[in-house]
Amino acid sequence: MKRWQIYSGLLSPLIGLGGVLTAIIINRSWWSITDNAISDMGRVGLRHNWVMNSALIIAAILGIYYASGLLMELKSSLQKLGAGIFILGLFSLMAIGLFPEGTSPHYYVSWAFFVMAGLGMLITGIGFYMKGDRNFGAFTAALFVIAWFLAATAMKTFRGVAVSEFIGIFGIVIWHYALLMRLKSTPET
Repeated sequence: MKRWQIYSGLLSPLIGLGGVLTAIIINRSWWSITDNAISDMGRVGLRHNWVMNSALIIAAILGIYYASGLLMELKSSLQKLGAGIFILGLFSLMAIGLFPEGTSPHYYVSWAFFVMAGLGMLITGIGFYMKGDRNFGAFTAALFVIAWFLAATAMKTFRGVAVSEFIGIFGIVIWHYALLMRLKSTPET
C-alpha cells in the first residue's frame, strides 16, 4: 500500500469525526445527542450545514483512496469482496454529504452507509478468519455483533437516532484502525 493511502486511512475518520464534533459545537443550542440525528446538523437550509457535509465528503474520499490500496493488499477473494462492499459504504458516506437531510436520497444513502460499511467489515473479518487469522476474524465478528446490538437497543431507548449512529460509527472506526494496525504489523494478509 502506498504511503499516502496509509496517511489517508489514518486521517479519514479524524476528519469525518472532527467535522461532526465541530457541527455539534456550532449547533449546541438546539442539537441533542438523545433527541436528534447526526444528519440534522447537515440539513438543507441550516446556516452552517457545510461544516459537517464537507467533512463527510472529504473523509469519504480519503477513505476510498485508502481502501483502494487495501484491496491490493488483501489476498483472499472474501477479504476483497468485504473491502469492496466497505468501499461502497464509503461512497454512501460521501452521498450523505452530497445529499443532506431534506433531499430525497438522504434517508437511503444514510442507511446504505451503515449497512454496507458494517457488512463489508464483517465479510472482510470472515475472510481473515478463513485465511487463518482467527483472532482478527473473531474480533471483527464480536465488534460487529456488539455494535449492532447496542445500536438497536439505543434506537429503542432514545427519541433520536444519534446515539445509535455514533455506536455504529465508533464500531466501524475501531475496526478500521485495528485493520490498519494489523496490516502494518504483518506482511502477509
